[in-house]
Amino acid sequence: QVQLVESGGGLVQAGDSLRLSCAASGRPFSTYAMGWFRQAPGSDREFVAGISKSGGYTYYADSVKGRFTISRDNAKNTVYLQMNSLKPEDTAVYYCAARLSYSSSRMDYAYWGQGTQVTVSS
Repeated sequence: QVQLVESGGGLVQAGDSLRLSCAASGRPFSTYAMGWFRQAPGSDREFVAGISKSGGYTYYADSVKGRFTISRDNAKNTVYLQMNSLKPEDTAVYYCAARLSYSSSRMDYAYWGQGTQVTVSS
């Protein structure tokens, strides 16, 4: 098993940047592919970005491609989501998730953090 704790959310203005972190503990971090998802009020939880176990492959939703960057530091057991040029529609609770191989489907992930709120004002 793995335990995940997100941090770094907050209230920012449109055009600003934020970096989210997700710290993992438990089973060796490099065992897991990681994903970031988000959920806005009244909406389903949606895929944002994913990264392979080694960090060599990254994947993005079209809505964030070119603005967000996912990365990981296996020595620090942490995955990051650098979010630039934020828009009001990026407002959501952001969750990190872990599974043994990459997937963009939230249904495939067994391990989730508690989420961190990101609010982007216009």
